[in-house]
Amino acid sequence: MTQQKPIHDTTIIIVGAGFAGLGMAMKLKEKGIDDFVILERAEDVGGAWRDNTYPGVACDVPSHLYSFSYMPKPDWSRVYSPGGEIWDYLRDCAQKTGLVPHIHFGAELLKSSWDESTRRWTAETSEGIWRGQYLITATGVLADAHLPNIPGLDGFTGTAFHSSMWDHSVDLKGKRVGIVGSGASAIQIVPEVAKLAGEMIVFQRSAPYIVPRPDRAYSETEKRSFARLPHLMENMREEIFWMGEYMYAQRRAVPTFIAEARNMALGHLADQVPDEDLRAKLTPDYEIGCKRVLIANTYYPAFTQDNVTLETSALASVEGGKAVAASGAEYDVDVLIFATGFEAPEPPVAHRVYGRDHVKLADQWDRGMQAYDSIAVPNFPNMFMLLGPNTGLGHHTMVYIIEAQVDYILGALDHAEAQGFETLEARPEAEAAYLDHIEDVAKGTVWLDGGCKFWYRDPRSDRLTVLWPDFAYAFRDENGTFHPEGYTGLPATAAE
Repeated sequence: MTQQKPIHDTTIIIVGAGFAGLGMAMKLKEKGIDDFVILERAEDVGGAWRDNTYPGVACDVPSHLYSFSYMPKPDWSRVYSPGGEIWDYLRDCAQKTGLVPHIHFGAELLKSSWDESTRRWTAETSEGIWRGQYLITATGVLADAHLPNIPGLDGFTGTAFHSSMWDHSVDLKGKRVGIVGSGASAIQIVPEVAKLAGEMIVFQRSAPYIVPRPDRAYSETEKRSFARLPHLMENMREEIFWMGEYMYAQRRAVPTFIAEARNMALGHLADQVPDEDLRAKLTPDYEIGCKRVLIANTYYPAFTQDNVTLETSALASVEGGKAVAASGAEYDVDVLIFATGFEAPEPPVAHRVYGRDHVKLADQWDRGMQAYDSIAVPNFPNMFMLLGPNTGLGHHTMVYIIEAQVDYILGALDHAEAQGFETLEARPEAEAAYLDHIEDVAKGTVWLDGGCKFWYRDPRSDRLTVLWPDFAYAFRDENGTFHPEGYTGLPATAAE
């Protein structure tokens, strides 16, 4: 007879120990709330920055902004810090703020269900069962690798892996390597692998727009100044923030800003790729901003090397040791590296969370992700989602969005306590009005009218479900404060 696992009771269950989960927990601690747990499927904190260890991994947002406003780091090594340094920063955040005792490592969420009779969430994990009044998902959109369904891949005679699960045991020196993808990870991986591979083929389904990366190391003098004069860091954050907001005007398809951005990207390409034929292959065929604009100084030059081949079509199939492109071209390869992104439009957590009447979140989202104020879903009482629907930014830092959403949740908890509510649930009509607002704001942006298909939009409905279609500051203005008018609240006595 199988013994029933004990149920651990708590008030708040947080799923995920990346930027979002840690940011939420730090603010709970700051308010004196200690009755919470963080369920983390891995054996350390860090989320995407723990998982992505590929050569060249780094952030594409300047580090002094890509960090918590309340946990500044004066000694960032560079303007754009490498991934390992960001991982260390998150470890320090967890240690310094006393979060580690709250974290249960190796506790992958298998299923979480709302019990209407007890008004509690039950979270079943690989390490035990937790029951809590509130469920906060903080699993992010870059947590679960997307691998395309490639015919014949199972029979590949070489080695294949996703960029977020880099196999460091594979020696790439002198090997024939295929890189599948040309997005944010690929542009960092390609220059590094080109240094090692005997031959490298990059399968480019569509060319990205790339602008220069203004990166450099900080001097020791600068680091000491940041430590002694914290306002210098605050001023730098402010400057970087508004530079990012300036970039948003390009996404609104304002002709002057679009032209400026396009000229910068195409000028960068022309400067780095003198060969006209190669330059044409690396030139995008859609409007700038429709897909994520990337930053790199070493990606284009990699294609001028004799050992690098650009294949301007997707990987279509694998036949033994051959990689066959959609164009029909065939390449002998020893290693295939998939830089093919993540399951952003339909996060796996949606298949593991069940609300009222045991409705699965993924089934309620049959036309794509949606939530009131980008954080709460009708039929899922006392559940809040960090980095859920319409929270992605194509021009800015996600940490800013996280901090706004954390403030929102803290406001919700305060409201429930002040009103004596045991449950809070987003009203369907409030969600519907919010989605109409998102749709109105998105009209005229390059994400809808820029001539490309991207994971910002759900493939089932073609709705913009991942991205926030406005300035970052507008997200905080609209969604950084709890809106009680959009919720139904029930006191504990209603269940008695």
